[in-house]
Amino acid sequence: MGEAVMIEVPREDGTEVLSVRLTNPDRIYFPQIGATKLDLVEYYLAVGDGIVNALWERPCMLHRFPKGLDGEKVHQKRLPAGAPDWVETVQLFFPRWKRTADELCVTELASVIWAVQMSTVEFHPWNSRRGATEQPDEWRIDLDPGPASTYDDIRKVAHVAHEVLDELGAVGFPKTSGSKGLHVYVRIKPEHDHKGVRQAALAFAREVERRAPQLVTTTWWKKDRDPSAVFVDYNQNARDHTIAAAYSVRGLPDARVSTPVRWDEVDDADPRDFTIRTVPARFAELGDLHHDIDDHVFDIAPLLAWADRDDLPHDEDPEE
Repeated sequence: MGEAVMIEVPREDGTEVLSVRLTNPDRIYFPQIGATKLDLVEYYLAVGDGIVNALWERPCMLHRFPKGLDGEKVHQKRLPAGAPDWVETVQLFFPRWKRTADELCVTELASVIWAVQMSTVEFHPWNSRRGATEQPDEWRIDLDPGPASTYDDIRKVAHVAHEVLDELGAVGFPKTSGSKGLHVYVRIKPEHDHKGVRQAALAFAREVERRAPQLVTTTWWKKDRDPSAVFVDYNQNARDHTIAAAYSVRGLPDARVSTPVRWDEVDDADPRDFTIRTVPARFAELGDLHHDIDDHVFDIAPLLAWADRDDLPHDEDPEE
């Protein structure tokens, strides 16, 4: 698998350089395109500002592939053992298991690279930050295609969602999911718990469904959904529900990336075009399209008013 190599990563404050020892750099992670573990590291270095911005101080679950995509996939909440002292964490309590876990909390690009050394491919952060883990500051709109819907349907629903956001005065930041869907992130005031944000997300989803009833469903159980409809997955705002971060690679054979796009790109952007081979050049040209998301904070009060108007439930739905 090749001799270990040292990866030098400047600290965020520019005071020093951190070294990460990368073992098995030639291990093939993505057989379809022949991309190695070192290729994955070089990708994350190329989009460093973007991935750090997406993960900054958020509890982060890791999707690890110790043997590459052909091997077992590990969903890991706890920080892997052996982390350097500069890798930061945040402790979370999980009522279902009645225990805590110290999750990765990125404040340095070197922490991302160390996680890749530990076989991480995907980064799935919470929608809240370390200082207030129970009060989300990010509302996530997840457009999830049904088995009989197309990406063109996703595009149409995205435009309806954009229309509603504009009417609310909210600024949405879209990105490809890195798979078959589209995500839109909205920065919000961290004043409500996860149940409150989820309820607001459901109210928004119901409004999108009202405007495009032939295209959209908010039905929770898969067995009851129209397979040709796009599911607006409001439950991605529930506590401990995570989705791939902006600039996160996905565990797919073509090394696809969850990539920020402009609204005027939605009609032409194809998720298959955004991979670890193509996104670095795009990032070098455009920079991080989500760089100013913190400057556009929305108050979800109008959505909560819609939820009260429609008598929407406050409790979270069961897992599928």
